Amino acid sequence: MPKPVSDIVPVARGDVDVVAPAPTAMAGHYEYAFPAIRGVQAGRVFFVSMCPLKLLSKMFVWDDEDLPPELRAQRTLNKGRIPEMARYIDENPTTYTFSAITASVDASVRFVPAGAADATSGLGTLRIPMDGRFVINDGQHRRAAIEQALRTNPELGETIAVVFFLDKGLERCQQMFADLNRHAVRPSTSIGVLYDHRDVLAAVTRAVVAQSPVLRTFVEQASTSLPKASRKMFTLSAVHGAHKALFSGIDELDQPRMTSTALALWEASDRQFPEWAMIRARTVSAPEIRHDFIHTHGIVLTALGRIGNSLLHDGVPTKTWARRLAGLSTLDWSRTNSAWEGRALVGGVVTKASSNVLLTTAAIRMHLSMPLPPDEQRAEDNRKALV
Repeated sequence: MPKPVSDIVPVARGDVDVVAPAPTAMAGHYEYAFPAIRGVQAGRVFFVSMCPLKLLSKMFVWDDEDLPPELRAQRTLNKGRIPEMARYIDENPTTYTFSAITASVDASVRFVPAGAADATSGLGTLRIPMDGRFVINDGQHRRAAIEQALRTNPELGETIAVVFFLDKGLERCQQMFADLNRHAVRPSTSIGVLYDHRDVLAAVTRAVVAQSPVLRTFVEQASTSLPKASRKMFTLSAVHGAHKALFSGIDELDQPRMTSTALALWEASDRQFPEWAMIRARTVSAPEIRHDFIHTHGIVLTALGRIGNSLLHDGVPTKTWARRLAGLSTLDWSRTNSAWEGRALVGGVVTKASSNVLLTTAAIRMHLSMPLPPDEQRAEDNRKALV
C-alpha cells in the first residue's frame, strides 16, 4: 500500500539504500511499501515480495507494443493466450497456480530491515517511489490474464509472488529476458496428461491405460516419443490424442462411460492386430514391430479414434465394434506398403500432420467400406487432384 515518507535519501536510480524505519512522515512523497526478503544473485541485489492481484495491473503497465523489437525489454504480448489463461483462473478459483513474476524497477528504492538494530537483516520492507517504472522480465501474460480475470471476478483478493531486480537499463532488461527463457523447456504432452487432474479426458486416458489388458504396462507415460530400444508399444500422448478424436463432439457421456467406451475401442482393435499380442507375449520385440509396421504409431491410433467417433455418432453399440472393425486385419500395415506413402508416410517417415491423419483415416474407412466424412473426402479429392 502507498505510504508517505520523509527520509528519502538521494541515490542513483537503480541503486538501493538501506535505512532504519522513518519516525515521522511528510506529505508529498509517496511510495509502495512491500514486505520483502533481500537476496544477492550474481553480485546483484534482488528482492522477493508479494503483490496483491488488484495492484498488479496498476503497477505493471504494458506500453511497449508500438516500439520496435530492439527497443523493447519483452516480446510482444500474445493476446490470443490471455482468454485461456484468464479462464483457467475463473474455472479454478481455489486451486489455480501461477509462478512468480520477475520485474526490474527503475527507481531509487529503499530497503528498511525488519529489525532496526540490524541493518544487515534480509527481512524488511522494500519501499519503491510511486513514480518508479516497472518492467516485467518474465510474466507479462500472467499479468494480463490476471487483469482480465479481475474484470469478471473483482473479488479476487489473493497475491502473487514478485521478484524485483534493480533496473540497469534496456540492455540489461533484454539480457534478463533472454536468460530467464534460455533454459525453459515445456513439459512433454505425456507428462501433462499424466499430471493433469482437472481435465476429464486426461483422467479417462490414465484410467484406460491402467485398466486395459491391451495397454497396461506397454504405454510410455513420460515422453512423447519412444526410443528405438523401448519395449513400450505406445506413448501416453498418442493414446490421449486417440481419445480426443474418439470423443470429439460427444458430450452426453460421463467419465465412467467414456472409460468403458475407450476400453471397448482398444479391445476391438487389438483383435485385428496380432502383432500387438505378440509384443505382449514377448515373442517379438516392440522396436521390431514399430520398425516394420505403422499400426503402433500415433497416427493410426488417432485414425482409430476418429472411426470410433463415427460409430458413436451413429449410435453403434460398443459390443458390436469388434465386428465393425474386423476388416482391419486384412489391411497391409507394413511400412513397405506403398499405399501408405503420402498418407501415414512422407518419404518413408511416419508423419502426423493433420492432412496425413485425414488421409490415413480415409484409407482405413474405405477398406472397411465406411462412408467418408466431409473433411476426409476433401483431403482425398485434393490428393487425387495432385496426382
